Amino acid sequence: MFTGLIEALGRVDRVDPTPSASGRRCRIETTLGRDLQPGDSVAVNGVCLTTIAADQEGFAAELSPETLAVTTLGSLVPGRTVNLERPLRAEDRIGGHFVLGHVDAVGQVAAWAPDGDCFRLEVDCPPAVERFLIPKGSIAVDGISLTVAGFSGARCRIQILPYTAGHTNLGGIRVGDRVNLEADVLGKYVAGLLEARGSIAAARPHEVSR
Repeated sequence: MFTGLIEALGRVDRVDPTPSASGRRCRIETTLGRDLQPGDSVAVNGVCLTTIAADQEGFAAELSPETLAVTTLGSLVPGRTVNLERPLRAEDRIGGHFVLGHVDAVGQVAAWAPDGDCFRLEVDCPPAVERFLIPKGSIAVDGISLTVAGFSGARCRIQILPYTAGHTNLGGIRVGDRVNLEADVLGKYVAGLLEARGSIAAARPHEVSR
C-alpha cells in the first residue's frame, strides 16, 4: 500500500524482453536503489512492481503481460522520467490517501496550462474511474495523490501546485499523454457495498403484512 506522495523521480535506463518475450524487464536509475532489496515492492508511475535486483544506482523489475496491457508501462522507453514511491510503513504519516498500486484504467491528458501560480490539469477518465469521481475526492494520477477540483462528465479537473509539478513527472507532461489512474479505494469499497445491498434488496421478496 502507498500514499501517493512521490519519493523520487527515476529515469528508465533500459527495457528488454523477458526470455519468453511475453513480458519485459526494465531497469530504472534512482538513488532509491540503495534502499531496495530483491522482493521489495515499489510503485512506478502508480503501478506496484516487485524489485528483482537493486544496487546503488537503481533497480530492475519485470513487467507481466497483464501490466503491459492495462497500464502505460508498456510504452516505457529509455530516458523516460517516472514517479517512484516505496510502500507505506505502519509508523508512517498518511499525507496523501491510500493507493494500492493497482491501476483501474488509463486516462488521457486533455489540458495542461498555467492557472495563476499553479497549473490546471484535466484528464479524460474511462468509465472504470469516472463513476468514482466526487468533488474534493482523491484520485491517483501516475501514482500521485491528487484532489479532484471538479469534473464534467468523464473529464476530471485538478489543480497542481508548483511543488508537485517540480517534484513529479507532471513537470514534463503534455496534452495527449496517457496516464495511469487509480480511484480512491475507500470509494470503491463503499460503492461495492451499496451495490451489493441494492442487489440483495431487489432479490428479496416483499413481505406482506397479515
